[in-house]
Amino acid sequence: MKRLPVIAALLLLFTATSSLARDDRPRGAAGVFDYYVLSLSWSPEYCATTRRTDEPQCARPYAFVAHGLWPQHERGWPQDCETRERVADSTIDRLLPIMPSKGLIIHEWRKHGSCSGLGADGYFLALERSYRAIRIPDRYQRLPETLSVPASELRRDLLAANPAIRPDGLVLQCSGRYLQEVRICLDRSYASRACGVDLRNRCGDRLVLRPVR
Repeated sequence: MKRLPVIAALLLLFTATSSLARDDRPRGAAGVFDYYVLSLSWSPEYCATTRRTDEPQCARPYAFVAHGLWPQHERGWPQDCETRERVADSTIDRLLPIMPSKGLIIHEWRKHGSCSGLGADGYFLALERSYRAIRIPDRYQRLPETLSVPASELRRDLLAANPAIRPDGLVLQCSGRYLQEVRICLDRSYASRACGVDLRNRCGDRLVLRPVR
């Protein structure tokens, strides 16, 4: 009988510790980071796998769209930095042609943009300029049929179209054999640089791009 209070106390301590662990999410201080990752999402892949039936992005034939511009550490990244700033409706309207979801724009500001040390307008201006500085070869802008291509060929095409990008500053991300994203590493002046140690190609030797429809 005397052991019951001890056991109860241990259970309370375990519960409290578990709760603290769940709430101990990695955060960050605004403006404290090493470089950016510009993430270009292959929209047909997102639309083929999303469970949302009302996604406006999927009602139009997008190819590569801007997913985000993410502050990064050499290993890991800051996120959810403290901010009370909201994204202006005019900024959202301007971004929709390249970042075609209001929900995504707001999410990217709160999770990533808040850690940039820039205001929302400045952050999204940097994202827009970085996105528009990337040239996508015609082959990947209008893709009427499924394309199976060696990952090395896609990388070669992108690097040839963008000679300012370092080979070690571009990585591919796949889900199984399907291309999800191209990620481009930029320094804090938005010039190409090598990606950090925890950002690697995650595609096999050959990948598939779903068609643009």
